[in-house]
Amino acid sequence: MTIPDGPLAAVGWPVRTDRLLLRLPGPGDVEATWTFRQLPSVSHWLTSAPDTLEEYRAVFEHPPRLAKALVVELDGVVIGDLMIAVEDAWAQTEIAEQARGVQAELGWVFSPDHGGRGYATEAVRELIRICFTDLGLRRVTANCFAGNEASWRLMERVGMRRELYTVRESLHRSGQWLDGIGYALLADEWREQLGPGQSPS
Repeated sequence: MTIPDGPLAAVGWPVRTDRLLLRLPGPGDVEATWTFRQLPSVSHWLTSAPDTLEEYRAVFEHPPRLAKALVVELDGVVIGDLMIAVEDAWAQTEIAEQARGVQAELGWVFSPDHGGRGYATEAVRELIRICFTDLGLRRVTANCFAGNEASWRLMERVGMRRELYTVRESLHRSGQWLDGIGYALLADEWREQLGPGQSPS
């Protein structure tokens, strides 16, 4: 498995937190992430829900997806995967160049077997630090179905602020139009949250 070049190549991987290891995907991660992504309670909220491991492998190894993917390990066991999709901000034509690659959409999926112990919060806090410190971005966003309370509660725990609530805007594979919800955080807001004397690195 070859990781395509992209913004994440600028980071010195792997990155360690108190309990976790964040790294680029590697051999075996297709099967490891499939074990929890295939669970109905998890796949219900995901953008795609392949029926088989081989279908999932094609999704996982698609180069544009692989270029923005990370894996979360706890004591050598894969417990989640993350996304940092660096993107351009909207800008007027004359200054569009100044808005290229300045923000990122974040995403995450975690194994329910490891829920309730703060691992997701720890991983996403580090994901945000990577965005603002290592990648030098100015803004991060995250979105989910409004019914996915676990996800938007996580956004709030890591200090993101609700910016958006859309009514029956997103079509779910069940055929229902569902409400959507979006959060964001600016680099200067994040630094203020750290408080005096706390290092962002």
